Amino acid sequence: MKTLSIFLIGFSATIFVSCSTTSEVDAPSSASLRASVYKPGTLKPTDSVLKVKVGDKAPNFTLPSVSGKKVSLSQYRGKKNVVLSFVPAAFTPVCSKQWPGYNISLEIFKNHDAELLGITADNIPTLHAWTTQMGGLDFQALSDFWPHGKVANSYGILRSDGTTERALIVIDKQGIIRYIDVHDINKRPPLEDLAAALSKLK
Repeated sequence: MKTLSIFLIGFSATIFVSCSTTSEVDAPSSASLRASVYKPGTLKPTDSVLKVKVGDKAPNFTLPSVSGKKVSLSQYRGKKNVVLSFVPAAFTPVCSKQWPGYNISLEIFKNHDAELLGITADNIPTLHAWTTQMGGLDFQALSDFWPHGKVANSYGILRSDGTTERALIVIDKQGIIRYIDVHDINKRPPLEDLAAALSKLK
């Protein structure tokens, strides 16, 4: 356990550096991303009431992805654990760092036989522009745009302004929810907490 903790601390530091620094080569792209980020200011930490709990069967869904494929939660049943990463909105500061952080730490998900699915209530063109500007993602980015926020609402994490909470939900291979973190929308959830939740899965 001590070895895992040291690894995660070092890994988190690597993610922080990777997301916070730019090289001369990627400076124009990074400048463009910074210019396009919308800063909403400090928001109410949570603004919804959960409709699910640990031990519940996860509500199924089918959503379009930036890749052009339709993705259903049920397609992973009996095959993979699933991590749902709901983020409030494209082109916002915390979200623009959180997902790239997962992009460079996918080994953690692979080691626990878990599929990461990113979900926002943005439409596909917006998600395409945002993820492209971030340099692309190595996991599926899904649009919960229409019917607007239907999936987020089924989990009870749709905010009153139509965005979603910043939430992580871990679902096992049997489709049962094993971990929920509805995080302060103004902060990134700690990677080590998610890794610890994944390590408890059989």
